[in-house]
Amino acid sequence: MAATTFWVLNSLNKSYIARISYPIQFVYDQRQLVPVKPLPEEVMISVTGKGWKLLRKSLMFKVKPAELSIRGLPYVKQMPGYALRPAIANALDGLELNYVATDTLYFDFDRIGTRKVPLGVDTTKLKMSPGFTYGGNLAITPDSITFTGPLQIINLFPSPYPLAVPDSPYSAPFKGNMLLMHDFTDLVKANVRKAKVQFQVIPLEKQELVVQPVLKNFPPKYRLRYVNGPVKVKYGYHPRNRGKLQLDQFQVTLDYARYNATDSTIVPALTQKPEGARQVTIAPGKVKISLTAL
Repeated sequence: MAATTFWVLNSLNKSYIARISYPIQFVYDQRQLVPVKPLPEEVMISVTGKGWKLLRKSLMFKVKPAELSIRGLPYVKQMPGYALRPAIANALDGLELNYVATDTLYFDFDRIGTRKVPLGVDTTKLKMSPGFTYGGNLAITPDSITFTGPLQIINLFPSPYPLAVPDSPYSAPFKGNMLLMHDFTDLVKANVRKAKVQFQVIPLEKQELVVQPVLKNFPPKYRLRYVNGPVKVKYGYHPRNRGKLQLDQFQVTLDYARYNATDSTIVPALTQKPEGARQVTIAPGKVKISLTAL
């Protein structure tokens, strides 16, 4: 044991050349700049030194990181390894730097800024209960939000910035809170997290219309009869569209390729509708037909 201890101590007092990873630390104005990607934390270097010094560095015992002050941020995005030599050499304690093995150091900084944008609600994503529609009079309090973070990120945010729309359907005027949702929460801060929203929900006006279906893929030289006709479309519309819908644009198709021989029915398909028609349904849901040869 004594011989082994002597050999180890003697070996640690000899000089060696070794490649080790060495910690680095970026020095920058954190009030003006922010890294938008994780910063590298170490580089590979070749050093010469006593064995016990190399052991301490390898085990990271009380190792002082090399401080990197980089000019030209945020426009500079990388630095060759040899340019790191002065900072690393100054940080080494009792070791001689041979060279920096890391070829290139990559980093990405951006300036910290603020951006104020109006808040909004995508009304097309509001889910309405059957027979109801969005009635307007949208009010949002506060009506805007201020983001603070990397300019290259916050400048990509849409304006107006949409609030998160709840999944529940509406059948009455809404007045409540909607949450703000945004990515990059670690890098971007917002001055509000929710807003008070209110809007009207009104009943749809309803009508029905008899339509002559368009026939598709039917065999020739057969006479078609609707057993449970006629075919109707039932639809709703916003009161402001009363008398404005072009009813001749409703189109229902019967495709013989969908014919069910067990009950002689075809499920009709709505293939066209006028702009402004809401919650359109077809009755009957299955059209029973009879074909007789000519």
